[in-house]
Amino acid sequence: MSDYTIQSISTYDARFPLPPGAGTDSIHATSEYCLATTLLTTGNGPCGSGFVLTLGDGNTLVCKAIQMLVKPLEGMPIETVMADFGNISRKIADHPALRWLGPHKGVVQLALASITNACFDLWAKSRGVPLWKLLLDLTPEELVRVLDLSYLEEILSERTAVSMLRAQLPGRAQREAILKSGYPGYDTSVGWMDYDDAKVTELTKKALDQGFSAFKLKVGSPDESRDLRRAAMLRNLIGEESTLMFDANQRWHLPDALRICGELAKFGPYWIEEPTDPDDIQAHVELSRAVSPTKIAAGEHIANRVLFKNFMQAKALSFIQVDCTRVAGVSEFLTVSFLAKIFDLPVVPHVGDMGQMHQHLVLFNHIALGLKAAFLEHIPHLRTHFIHPARVQGGVYETPQEPGASADLKVLAQT
Repeated sequence: MSDYTIQSISTYDARFPLPPGAGTDSIHATSEYCLATTLLTTGNGPCGSGFVLTLGDGNTLVCKAIQMLVKPLEGMPIETVMADFGNISRKIADHPALRWLGPHKGVVQLALASITNACFDLWAKSRGVPLWKLLLDLTPEELVRVLDLSYLEEILSERTAVSMLRAQLPGRAQREAILKSGYPGYDTSVGWMDYDDAKVTELTKKALDQGFSAFKLKVGSPDESRDLRRAAMLRNLIGEESTLMFDANQRWHLPDALRICGELAKFGPYWIEEPTDPDDIQAHVELSRAVSPTKIAAGEHIANRVLFKNFMQAKALSFIQVDCTRVAGVSEFLTVSFLAKIFDLPVVPHVGDMGQMHQHLVLFNHIALGLKAAFLEHIPHLRTHFIHPARVQGGVYETPQEPGASADLKVLAQT
């Protein structure tokens, strides 16, 4: 095992226009996926690559924030960084000027996520293993040292986290079978808001032929009848035996959400996602009670571990959709996963990384934490831009074998 030193740090503003209609929902109409990328260079050793997802010119702001936050890592060996990453990342997050802009939200939080993801990628590459294996090979004590558990101590202390990992050790060998069978995926790309009915039908039939049995439809149209008609259409296409989800992307005020979720519940959805403002915990509580047994899911825009803690304590959600490109990276994703285990809630990530890094993280969650292997979202729009794109066959994510976090972009290899 080599201990590579971070010699230089740079950012890259990667932008990828999407085909017409792809990526659109009830709020976000821009068909352009952008990745604010952090690059940690080690001279003759590997380069760590991490990124977060944005949807346009905000990428410039995140890249600038990365440059301001990342300076303390320059000149540090990656093993030194990761041996105390929980404390180091907290110090970076508590930048005396930039913390004021959050704290732990928005541009600064996304910048920290990009930096964190690059650190984990470099760490796995330096040890010559994929990220999932790196995480599984750590001792409970080593794993917990990469977490920032501040503001969670009354629920999740370091001692509690270590005990949780130790308690799952006896069943790990059995759960490792998923490394061969693969992790189940669901297809979001069939049901974008701006796709017409013919396009949704065409893509759904193709996805069924590819082995998918779970699908998500974007809802939240100005015309409520359009949502209900398309929900009926998709349910008819996939049949009662397949899984259907709806995603409103925060479109509705609470009174509208209560009414429309009640109508959508008639189609037997696995969940209704982001039905209202992502900061309104009480609204999610009311919705969860009103539409039960239909489940409410959210997390794509829940910015940090403290907010997730509050949502879980309030019983506001049934599915935790934490995303390592929206919270403060891999480390905070894992912290939220520990919380979900405590509250007995499934983690089904939102994949702002197109499933590249999350395919590693859900394996850790299942094997090391004993979380249910529920689903991992599949969005294929950027797969041609990655050196090692996620491999999905028969609706299932195959276990990645290449060293690192599967975050390397082809465009950077060509520069």
